[in-house]
Amino acid sequence: MLRWGWLREAAVRLRQGWVPVVEATLAATVAWLLATRLVGHPQPFFAPAAALIVLGQARGQRMRRAIEVVLGVAAGVLVADLVIQALGPRSTGTVFTVILLTVALAVAIGASSVSVVQAAVSALYLVVVSPPTESLVPFRFVDALIGGAVAVVASQLVDARRPLAPLVAEFRRTFDGTAEVVDEVATALARRDETAARAALDRARGLDAGVERLRTAALAAGEALRLNVRRRRHIGRLRTVDASLAQTDYAVRNVRVLARAGVTCNRLPGPVPDELVTALRVLAEAIRAAGGALAADLDGADATADRYAEQADAAALAAVRAVGRLFTQGHTLPLAVIVGQVRATAIDLLRGVRADDDAAVLARVDEALGLPPL
Repeated sequence: MLRWGWLREAAVRLRQGWVPVVEATLAATVAWLLATRLVGHPQPFFAPAAALIVLGQARGQRMRRAIEVVLGVAAGVLVADLVIQALGPRSTGTVFTVILLTVALAVAIGASSVSVVQAAVSALYLVVVSPPTESLVPFRFVDALIGGAVAVVASQLVDARRPLAPLVAEFRRTFDGTAEVVDEVATALARRDETAARAALDRARGLDAGVERLRTAALAAGEALRLNVRRRRHIGRLRTVDASLAQTDYAVRNVRVLARAGVTCNRLPGPVPDELVTALRVLAEAIRAAGGALAADLDGADATADRYAEQADAAALAAVRAVGRLFTQGHTLPLAVIVGQVRATAIDLLRGVRADDDAAVLARVDEALGLPPL
């Protein structure tokens, strides 16, 4: 039974990740064919290797990694060639010297860990497996160049027509997931279900992964637009993404604290106010609307983005007003924490979807909460 369960999980993972598998296989094969047929290199090891290394990087970093791989191979080949001429191939002293000089050179120029490893592996391969000769040295560099170029092209083919689509989908997924957590907290409080509250907290702790996927998707979108001349005019849509990502990160953290307070609330005696449950559900609506506004803005649907932004604005302030009426002297600390996190989440949502400055956003939210103006 355990074996079949593992096979089902493997099949699900393969079904979800088949694109990178096909992408890497085709890129490595094409790099090999180009190096053998176009360049005429009989053993183009570095062409498919470079393609696989570049595609192994996160989207949005592949152009930079391709350059680093090419430079790493060049540096490794140069060091290996010089050391072999001085000490000879396949000796312990040669291996030690080549690795030491290659890694030291890469670190000295501030190379990334990928470049350091690639330079060392390239040099070591030439020392141990195939010592360089005068006629073979250029081939190694050209092979790496071919592999890196093929990988960059292959990585852009999937999203060539709609380079912003993965980022739009990731925004929707992250905000919908965050809203679902808030809804789960509300349901757990309404039912006084501590198990459900703990499940919501566990899910809230996993929301950080969504923010990281958003950052990766934003980098990938920027890279795709810069490489796609016909779509480059859309790059202006990414200008506000960094600020939106920061506010999204803050909102996710607020929801995690809110979920933790929800677990504590469920342990306390006495009923949970119905108004608190309602306020959390309204906050979830605000989160969904904010995600819709950001996604529509990236899609270029300005009218839709404005409509979602208005919905997010109204729902966020309504949630703040509702919890503000609940928080009176004598209420418990967990309720105070929830009120504070509803306020903080509303601030981050409004900062993310509105052009108002921070002072204006704070004034509007605190007014809705019933606090005196500063």
